[in-house]
Amino acid sequence: MTDSNRLRLTAIREATLGVTPSPTPRMRTARILSETLAYSPTFVDSEELRDDRMNSDPIKVNETVGGAIQFEFSYPVDNSVASEFLRSLAYNPWSNTPTRDNDGVADSAITDVTASSDTYTVASGAAFAEGQLVRATGFGAAGNNGVFRAQSGSGATAVVAPSSPGLADEAAPAAAARLKVVGFEGASGDITALADGLGSTALDFTTLGIVPGMWVKIGGAADASTFAFLVSAGAQARSGAWARVVAVSATKLTLDNLPSGWTTDSGTSKTIRVFFGDQIKNGVTRSSLTIEKGFMGQAVPTYVAMRGMVVGQGDFNITTEQKITGSFTLQGTTGSQDTTSLDATPDAAPGNPIMAANVNVGRIAESGVAMSAPNWVRSLTISINNNLRAITAADSMGSVDIGAGEVAVTGTLETYFGSNALYAKLLAGTVGNINSRVVKDAQAVIFAVPRATFTGGNPSAGGKNQDVMLPMEFRASKDTLTAAHFIIDRLEYVEA
Repeated sequence: MTDSNRLRLTAIREATLGVTPSPTPRMRTARILSETLAYSPTFVDSEELRDDRMNSDPIKVNETVGGAIQFEFSYPVDNSVASEFLRSLAYNPWSNTPTRDNDGVADSAITDVTASSDTYTVASGAAFAEGQLVRATGFGAAGNNGVFRAQSGSGATAVVAPSSPGLADEAAPAAAARLKVVGFEGASGDITALADGLGSTALDFTTLGIVPGMWVKIGGAADASTFAFLVSAGAQARSGAWARVVAVSATKLTLDNLPSGWTTDSGTSKTIRVFFGDQIKNGVTRSSLTIEKGFMGQAVPTYVAMRGMVVGQGDFNITTEQKITGSFTLQGTTGSQDTTSLDATPDAAPGNPIMAANVNVGRIAESGVAMSAPNWVRSLTISINNNLRAITAADSMGSVDIGAGEVAVTGTLETYFGSNALYAKLLAGTVGNINSRVVKDAQAVIFAVPRATFTGGNPSAGGKNQDVMLPMEFRASKDTLTAAHFIIDRLEYVEA
């Protein structure tokens, strides 16, 4: 006997399609609702004519690997299985802000903290730029954790923090120690609010890793880090101060999707904080995984390994008064089953909380304007299909390769039919864009379809005592600003 509650699903990214990293793969545990992943033989029947009206044995002709995983959406922690599924779906790696992570091994990526120079010593990698906001977590000395502005002298092998309040010596930073760029901060009075974005005099925006299409959260938790007009507008305005980057120059970030009430502000005596994060969008670089199902309720567990697994389709569903949910449909090359696991002690799944509509969705917008009365949004669904196909060869079991077709992005924006505004856009063939922002526990995810055309939808009265809804179907096309059909931004840390 076994039980569905004892299923363990783990995965690891492959360097080569269908080849599990060796000798000892580091598997990570996935969070799922259900799964239909299958490693199965394919049989055909003989067509021989027999005078006894019976059949010969079925003939095995191949094996297939694939299926779907359903999930409840939570922040996709870097290198987690959820993050890897999104990478595979996008056919592109994540573009991450500079990070150093000891990742379970003390004194590895971060090798020292020196109080006298207020410096974190790190292994070489993407450089930390002066002005970037760096979040330090997991250090043994409490004072070495926090969010600080990188100072002059930071780079690929060192990050310098402000001298006040100062760091503590930590010669061998803990296994959980981590440094991550989460935004930037201007010097006093340097960052200004312009009618169409942000300006600076001293800080060079081109050095910070910000690109067009990226979303930013403007303002920190402290009044001194937030523009005065946002402080006076109240908590809701501060938490909703998000915008999208359109252009980046040394002294200006041009923004669109600016929040309601945005105005100019000199930022006098303010050290303005702006938060941004990692981003992924559709591309052409395939990423495959080895996935293992372990049936842990058996006296001797059975492990089913599926290799060369590529995400062919991803579906995301945001519906009022519901958890945000989704599914990934995968296709693989080969499989196997055994009573020995690829990794008997896989990494535990992240514990980030599940996100939901209403409570965590801060905004759903169409063509840069938040959807509101009278056309409130009831649900938003987005589907991304890579149109995969198995490539088989007469002398090889399973698939020898996986082909990819177009990346088709479609969805439905279902609104209450309060006016003809959206219906008119459908009939006119108007091209716009759609995005949705989700924030929980100081972490944020933005789903964006930067260029979308409504292709279907009809208001209808289904019967008595019902709201008339308008389910507007849309299809993505290539956006000239971002060269993308879909984009996902994830911000590991934001302040309201």
